[in-house]
Amino acid sequence: MSRRWRQLLISAVVVPLASVVAGFLVGALAILVTGSDPIQAYSALFAGAFTNHNAAAETLVSSIPYVFLGLGVALGFRAGLFNIGAEGQFYVGALAGVFVAFSVHRLPGIVEVPLALLVGMAGGFFWAGIAGVLKATTGAHEVITTIMLNYISFLLASFLVNTKGLLLAPNVSTPRTPDVDPAAVLVTLIPGSRLHAGLLLALIAVPIVWFLIERTTIGFRIRAVGFNIDAARTAGISVRRTIVITMGLSGALAGLAGIVQVLGVNKHMTDTVAAGYGFDAIAVALLARSNPWGVLPAALLFGALRNGASFMQLETQVSSDLISIIQASVIVFVAAPVIVRWLLRLREAPVQTLQITQREEVETTS
Repeated sequence: MSRRWRQLLISAVVVPLASVVAGFLVGALAILVTGSDPIQAYSALFAGAFTNHNAAAETLVSSIPYVFLGLGVALGFRAGLFNIGAEGQFYVGALAGVFVAFSVHRLPGIVEVPLALLVGMAGGFFWAGIAGVLKATTGAHEVITTIMLNYISFLLASFLVNTKGLLLAPNVSTPRTPDVDPAAVLVTLIPGSRLHAGLLLALIAVPIVWFLIERTTIGFRIRAVGFNIDAARTAGISVRRTIVITMGLSGALAGLAGIVQVLGVNKHMTDTVAAGYGFDAIAVALLARSNPWGVLPAALLFGALRNGASFMQLETQVSSDLISIIQASVIVFVAAPVIVRWLLRLREAPVQTLQITQREEVETTS
């Protein structure tokens, strides 16, 4: 195996897997400190995620939003943009899509579902595009603007969903929107479970995003801007336009996650519909190393952790907060690959070799 492919294998596979293992080891230490048995706790976690009744289906349900959100954050990473506002874009996409889904009636599902999905994506595109425009025109850092937009979206959702005459459903004990039209509900894939057709959409989205990044002109521009913004500008690429489009597409995927969750699981929207998915998606994208194909196993891992946590706590009295410790530990090891390489005694490729490899990746579709 050539040095280049060996380094790519280590970077894309070995280091992420080792980071996950290290994260679970840190979690095991935390369990030992509390006086519990890590093997028993992790066995319960696995059972709650995969082997219990409908557990595997529920894990897939929990993984679906992670796929869309992870793809969105990863797309931003490829352009050197840190979209930390996926949670807010999730909310806005869900708000826009659910309004269409409960307002439109007497149309076939083949019309209502795509219409709600497109409107949800448009909502996410618009919300993330605000940060993109600010970044492109004023230089405002996207981390700051997307965080602020998150708060605005949370409060906007709370206002709309809790106010009579707006999106609040009549005669409900818990504030929420009206239920979506039955024709707009995503089809259930396994009878007796909540697994819905959003899984198929997520599986389709992965190769589409990969193709967009690796085989299209806009994808080349995204990678070029992410590799070297000054060189991209010198080569005639409109950096401002690329930043706005990239942020918009990233937000569109987050908005798609929101409306898919509503149409497939909730059937209506509350002001807590996201439940932290958008922030976890940053870890998904980091673990996937911004590779669309890597988002799938990363999303499955985080879906399993989310779905198995409650059963683990029920069976072993180990707090479900342990999952946050594992996730945070994985992020630390992924963000600091030098630690993992040191633990595994892996040699880092020379800087020149890495630069040549990155340059070849950027030039693949040029």
